[in-house]
Amino acid sequence: MADENETVHRSTEQARAGATPHMTRYILGFSLVLVVVIFAILVLVRV
Repeated sequence: MADENETVHRSTEQARAGATPHMTRYILGFSLVLVVVIFAILVLVRV
């Protein structure tokens, strides 16, 4: 059995059990731009 007081060192990928692609930041950026464009169109159409 392992000692309870022993420190366990894991890399980020080992702790998450997988790789973390940077796709999320592109999706969030694209959706933010899309929402701003849609709101701008809505504001211009109502005027």
